[in-house]
Amino acid sequence: MESGNNPIEGYKKEKDGLSIIQDIEELAARNNGWETIEPGDRERLKWIGTYFCKITPGQFMMRIRITNGQVSAAQLHLLATLSRQLGNGVLDITTRQQIEVRAIKIRDVPQILEALRGVNLTSLQTGMDNVRNIVCCPLAGLSARELFDASPVGAEFTRMVLGNRDFSNLPRKFNATITGCTENCTHAETQDLAMTPARRQADGAPGFNVAVGGKMGSGMKIAQSLDVFVEPGEAARLAARVAALFRDEGFRDQRTRSRLFFLIEEWGIERFREVLQQRYGKILERAQRDARFPVKTDHLGIHPQKQSGMVSAGLCVPAGRLSGEQADELAYLAESYGSGELRFTTDQNVILVNVPERRLSGLLSEPLLKRFSPNPHPFLRGLVTCTGTDYCKLAQIETKDTALRLAEEMAARFPQAPQVTMHWSGCAAGCGNHQAAVIGFQGVKTQLNGEVTEAVSIFVGGRTGIGAKPGERIVETLPLSSLNEVVPLILENLEILNRVSRPRVGEKRVLMVPISTASALRYGDNI
Repeated sequence: MESGNNPIEGYKKEKDGLSIIQDIEELAARNNGWETIEPGDRERLKWIGTYFCKITPGQFMMRIRITNGQVSAAQLHLLATLSRQLGNGVLDITTRQQIEVRAIKIRDVPQILEALRGVNLTSLQTGMDNVRNIVCCPLAGLSARELFDASPVGAEFTRMVLGNRDFSNLPRKFNATITGCTENCTHAETQDLAMTPARRQADGAPGFNVAVGGKMGSGMKIAQSLDVFVEPGEAARLAARVAALFRDEGFRDQRTRSRLFFLIEEWGIERFREVLQQRYGKILERAQRDARFPVKTDHLGIHPQKQSGMVSAGLCVPAGRLSGEQADELAYLAESYGSGELRFTTDQNVILVNVPERRLSGLLSEPLLKRFSPNPHPFLRGLVTCTGTDYCKLAQIETKDTALRLAEEMAARFPQAPQVTMHWSGCAAGCGNHQAAVIGFQGVKTQLNGEVTEAVSIFVGGRTGIGAKPGERIVETLPLSSLNEVVPLILENLEILNRVSRPRVGEKRVLMVPISTASALRYGDNI
């Protein structure tokens, strides 16, 4: 497709994004450092996961690819060391099961890349117009509730695209979930490509049903069924064909319309399937019986593994942020009590795996588990946040501390509450997956007493898994100072609000409830 006036397409025509690998030594060695980096190279740095942070001049963030969310203790020790020695000691777990290292200098990037290679990690293609980190069930290969271990498929697809210039110039990013989990733990429906567990009706053979065209940013869209079933041995090849079709036919003239969703919206799902089948080179099998249950899990807490005598310990990392020291301690616990392996979740938490049951009591007595609890309060357990104004130039509000304060306040007011997911995005880009939560917050700015102040739009009723739907906005603008007044009323009226999101026949569907005071929700006056 034509690229129009899209400057990113112009940069990619000048040089492939992966060319930055050859240029990084020269960029890092410049006497004037980051200030002399041209705009094109500043964008191309994202092909090695290196992001200039405008609000912290001279400092960069580096995003580390953690395929399937699976990391070793040795790898986590290295990331902790890098964060302390070359960054500011802050590590963030992302909603794609990765780690972001904060406040690094451009001069140190070559050294970091070399250190990552030494432990079989990479930051390659974790940004910009690439196949992003492949998401999988964090208990893949361990959960008794999975249909099969899908992580080898995610690893194979990653090998196909990583460092491959056939996949380094997509119209925009390409997000994929490939999972065999039957408990809907990965927000599959919000992905450009979703492969979820299914069984062939005729012989019961396991495989994936395929959906395409989901997205989260600038309005959550649910992936459409492609009406395709694929066996695990063919799944990575099919995933690569979907990405290649997006590469060749996706829109490039406007960045706001360059996601796969918009191609499918224009073509229709049947045409997309037909063209994909031609490229795949054989008849695509029709979708088979969905093997998922209607429940959604986060895998937190203590759970028996399919391996006899072993358990997993899912620990809540408040707001997904940890220090280098805490990361080191997690790695030590994985080595001391488990197999030296950890798993990150899409809810920004961490799981210690392969813990012998006989060692569980010792693990539970460790001081770090007072901070990273396997049994947190439901409001903390369901908390997800984006980076916010701490490090992101797009964010309209500070998210992490604000979200933690609200969760703790709600836990004090509602100590017996069931789990309520609360997701925070600092802006409309939706990096905190706010429309996938029971209550979602999107950062905005508003006027209060004649001054610009931080505020949120509030969404309710979002969910992923079977019957996925985006949350609907009920509060257009609420100053952060009013959260403690309004959110309790939303919680008390959740049944009413959820009924609004799923109206009965003949009921009027209310798409927005503008709220200026807390009393507007007290008796559902606007619902």
